[in-house]
Parts: sequence; C-alpha cells; structure tokens
Amino acid sequence: MPLSRSLSVSSLNGLPLWQDEDLPLQDLLLFEVAWEVTNKVGGIYTVIQTKAKVTADEWGDNYFLMGPYMEHNVRTQVEICDPPNGHIRKAIDVLQSQGCQVYFGRWLIEGNPYVVLFDIGSAAWNLDRWKGEFWDCCTVGIPYNDREANDALIFGSLTAWFLKELTDQFQDKPGVIAHFHEWQAGAGLVLCRNQKLPVATIFTTHATLLGRYLCAANVDFYNQLDQFDIDREAGDREIYHRYCMERAAVHCAHVFTTVSQITGIEAEHMLKRKPDVITPNGLNIKKFSATHEFQNLHAMYKAQIQEFVRGHFYGHLDFSLEKTLFFFIAGRYEYTNKGADIFLEALSRLNFLLRVHRSDVTVVVFFIMPTKTNNFNVETLKGQAVRKQLWDTAHSVKEKFGKKLYEALLKGEIPDLNKILDRDDVTIMKRAIFATQRQSLPPITTHNMVDDSTDPILNTVRRIGLFNSRTDRVKIIVHPEFLSSTSPLLPLDYEEFVRGCHLGVFPSYYEPWGYTPAECTVMGIPSVTTNLSGFGCFMQEHVADPTAYGVYITDRRFRSPDESCNQLTQLLYGFCQQSRRQRIIQRNRTERLSDLLDWRYLGRFYKHARHLALCRMFPDKFQMEPSAPPKTEGFRYPRPSSVPPSPAVSQPSSPHDSEEEDDEERYDEDEEAERDRQNIKSTFSFGPLSRGKKKKHGENRN
Repeated sequence: MPLSRSLSVSSLNGLPLWQDEDLPLQDLLLFEVAWEVTNKVGGIYTVIQTKAKVTADEWGDNYFLMGPYMEHNVRTQVEICDPPNGHIRKAIDVLQSQGCQVYFGRWLIEGNPYVVLFDIGSAAWNLDRWKGEFWDCCTVGIPYNDREANDALIFGSLTAWFLKELTDQFQDKPGVIAHFHEWQAGAGLVLCRNQKLPVATIFTTHATLLGRYLCAANVDFYNQLDQFDIDREAGDREIYHRYCMERAAVHCAHVFTTVSQITGIEAEHMLKRKPDVITPNGLNIKKFSATHEFQNLHAMYKAQIQEFVRGHFYGHLDFSLEKTLFFFIAGRYEYTNKGADIFLEALSRLNFLLRVHRSDVTVVVFFIMPTKTNNFNVETLKGQAVRKQLWDTAHSVKEKFGKKLYEALLKGEIPDLNKILDRDDVTIMKRAIFATQRQSLPPITTHNMVDDSTDPILNTVRRIGLFNSRTDRVKIIVHPEFLSSTSPLLPLDYEEFVRGCHLGVFPSYYEPWGYTPAECTVMGIPSVTTNLSGFGCFMQEHVADPTAYGVYITDRRFRSPDESCNQLTQLLYGFCQQSRRQRIIQRNRTERLSDLLDWRYLGRFYKHARHLALCRMFPDKFQMEPSAPPKTEGFRYPRPSSVPPSPAVSQPSSPHDSEEEDDEERYDEDEEAERDRQNIKSTFSFGPLSRGKKKKHGENRN
C-alpha cells in the first residue's frame, strides 16, 4: 500500500530534494485545532508538540494552535502574552465581551508556537443554544449526560465563532487555513462550513472512533470491514452521536487525511470517505555530533537496568547479566489492541526453545503499561534495599583491603592475602550472603495491583506458568506505572529506559501509527511491529529489508493467530541468537533510519494537504491538480551490503556467545552508511493504493 508522494521541505542526509511551488505564507494564516493542544491526553499531543517546531519555522508568526484552557497545564506550559496580530486581538476581544474567556500566549515547547485557548466552563451557559444550532446544521443531537461530547461542542462553537470574527475583518487576504484533529475538534469544522466562512479546512483522524471500540471488543475487525452495520454498531456502543460528529467533519472538510494507509482503508469503510492525503507521524530528530554516542548511552543505561535486575532477582541471580537481553512493551493498557496477548504467548514458546536448546541467554521482559495500583510491592523494595546493602558492604571491605594492601606495598612486602581480611570482615561478608537468601520466587509485579485477580496480563502469566523460576530462561517484570527518574525502584525516564534495552516488542492488532516503535528507531533500538500498524506499513514501503535495519514486522493481517505467534517467537529467538557484535551493527543500521521519521521530511505531507485545501477553497487564487499530485522521485533504503544474501548465512543455527566476535563478517559502518545515502537517491516507483489480500472465510481474528 504505497503512499502517494508529493512535496518536500529539505533534503536529509541523502534523501531526495522534492520541490513544489511555494505558497505565499505572508498572506496566509494557519490554525491547528485540537483538544490536546497544551493538554496531554494521548498520542495526538505528541504529534502536535513534536511537529510544532517545523511548522513554526516555516510559518513564523502566522502559525497558531487552538485548544481548551486547562489551568493546571497553562500554569506550567504557557507564557501568556498579547497577540502580535491586531485582527486576532480584536476577535478575542469580541468573544471576551460576550463573557467567554480566551487566553493567548506562547506554548513553551520547541518552536514556541502561539496558542489560543478557550475556557470551556466560561461558555457553558451557551450549551443549549449551541446544541440547537448544531442540530439545525447537521441534525446531530448530543445527549446531556455525555460530558465529553458536550465539551467538544462548546469547544467547536467557540472555534467557529473566533474564526468568523477573524475572517469578517479580511477583505481579500490573508487567507485562512484551519486544520482540525480528531472528532473532539470536528464540530468547529462543521460549523465553519455551515456558516460559509472563507476558511480552507483540513480534518485529520488519527484513529477512527468506532474502529477503536470494535477492536477493543475483540472482533475480527480487518476481515469484516466491509460487513459492519456502522450505524447499529455505533448505536450499540452508545457513541452514535460522537460517530456522527466525526463523520460530519470528515465529509465537510475540503481535505481529509489519516496518519497511515491502514487507517485510510479503515476510514474509507467506517467514515465512508477515502483520505485525500496520508500524513505519517514524525519526531524531532537530534543527531549526536559523535556518530556512536547513542551506543555509549545504550551501555550506560543498560548498566542501570542491570542494577535494578540485580536487586529484583536477589537470591535467584544464577544467570549472567552479560548474557542477558532486555525486551520491553509499553503503551496504553489495551491488552489485545497493543498485542500483549500474543506477546505473552510468544514468550512462553521462546522460554521453551531456549530451555530445549540449553541456551545460556536469559531474557528479562518489562511490561510498562500503566494501570491502577496501591503502592510499591514490598518485596520489590526489599530487593533494592538488599542490593544496596551488599554494595555498601563490598565497598567497606574493599576500602579496608585496599588500605592494608597499600601499607604492605609501601614497606616493600608482598602481603599475605590470608591476613589482609580479619575474622570480622569474613563475618560481615557471610552475613551479607545470608541476607540474599529468599524462600519465595522474585515478584512478577513491581507494584500492588488493585485488580490483581482479574488483570489480563497477570492471568495470562499464571496460565503460561512464567513465574521467574530458576529454570526459566525468560523472566517477566510488570511495571504498571509510568517510568520516572525519581522512582526509588527504577530511576530512569522512559527515553533513558528505552536506550538501555535491547529490543522493543509491539505486536499490535490495532495501531493507526505506532509512536513506540518509532521512538525505538530514532534511538537506535531494534523493535518488533506488525503489518497492521501504520509504522510497520511505512517501513515496509520505505526499507527494502526492514529486518536488517532492526525493524521486525510480524504478519498479523494475513496469518492466523497461531501462525503469527509462531512467527513472533522465531523473530525473538533469532534475536537471542545474535552475537554482541551483530547487535551493535544492527543498532547502527536502526539509527540510520531515523531520517525517515524526521518531521523535516514528513512535514511535506502536511504541506501538500494545506496546498490542496487552498486550491479547493480558493480555486481562483491557487492552482493544483488535486487528484494526481505531480510525480516525484521516490526512494527506498536498500538492503545493507554487508548482509549475506541468504538468511541461513547471517543467522547461526545455535545460540552465539554474547561476547563472540565474528571477524569474518563484512562490515564497515561509514562505508555502508555512505552507500545507503547514495542508493536511496535512485528512483523508486509507487503504485496505487492497495486494499491488500483478504483472508478466506472462516479465518479467525488475529
């Protein structure tokens, strides 16, 4: 399902420079409208926050973000100031004169974009009137008990009111572009079109509302896309009014976009409109001045994770940490949507393979999925206390040993090692050893879970029997809270933790984009994703051999659940077989893919959407062929030259020693990187949007 290519902003490290007619930005104003502006709720916050710098650099003072006013967020994230534009100042004054509080300032993130924030509570007295107007506009009624939908209508009404007061001041120019994200902002778009405001509108869905509900209900979603009774499904879940708000926004927008091809296919069936442009999500990429600095960070943070593991598994630390790999899964606690179910089953099979082949590799797997907890697990806290006590004991004995050794050497004597340590020292060490003994197995969770007996992850762990016993080669640690550098258990922020791990595993069934594997990639950490995630499809299109670059793609669309689980198991087992040198080489390649995920590159798709919206709203001023974007030079990362043509050659048949060096492997990092930069400039053709192969009737949901 290749993407339709259009424009370019800049050339990144060898990526082709794609040119397009420049827009007269000095005569345009760009507004991005979203519920998550300065208000972190989910992934859309990350999209808007990371994209702000590139957009602000391009549009300057003509770029504004619009969102809801949340006092606790504004206090820490927004610097209140006066609008630099007199027209905006006047529009704000009109709303405030009618009793609606509006705040203007700069969002304190990279790019420092301007923000216009509406106080929903101050305008709530208009709710009944606005509900009537919305019904007259599109015959969508909103129930009084749906607080979120009511807030979305107030927000949308304020947005449309503000844009009306603004555009009423303009005669001919500047033109206004309003980009709305998700259904919470969609009411504003519908009202703008109903009032015939001279505004070019764009609507982006990051995941369809009904799609999320259906996948959470464990249905065979992708094989039944064309069979759902959409209205009935939305009504059964009591979200029909929300669905109607979303669908109305989709059909009213001049340009409709989604974040991935897989979401585009979903939207075509759920919302009955094919996306005009695919706008993949990106990140702000910061390259290190030293090429291999990210490898040093991996080693540093891996050492901190090893310290945590020493404490967590005290008394059962009969495995070598030098031959231990750290895997992790992270994200919202959506057990099936995020693939935790298939991951746990694959871990059970991986444990069996490692034990059968008598591997000396141990895998410690972290589940970073926040849920309700009471507090830290006492046994986990005790483990870290025991580790610290052992560390302090070792240091005190080392200091005494070093002092006696130093004095003996000053006298020109070879010390008697039997006399350097006295009886008290031996007693202290014996007591320290006895303190590490434990009768129970190391805990699975780091916190006390509120719903321990019904938790799906813990119930699956009980079923597959991975209890961190001595014979298990796969150990599991569930950390049901967000990571923080101030934690007494694992004092690392999420980014630091990711850098210290060896592999991120995200076998999602429903993942419109997938920021977690993307974040792994830009940090040089290999990851597992699926062909049902936007990120996985994106990498399949842009990289000739994703596996060689550390992006493992599991097929969850065209295989049965058991087949997908077996494939995931083989991917994990193959990773465990790699030598330390192979993993280092792979991390170098993974980090090179970060240019593909840079907003300086991916921002071109948003630029194309804006141009297309202007052409459809102001056809006499802007010209563009909307149905066939100009053909441009494509690109695709080649298969690394140092990878042997046969997988059997590149992967050993039995586990490697983690310290083993394969001197015969042909590899030169700088040479290979330069070859990649040259090869990706070669032309690569893209075909039309493909719906993909469909399963035979009767195949199960995966």
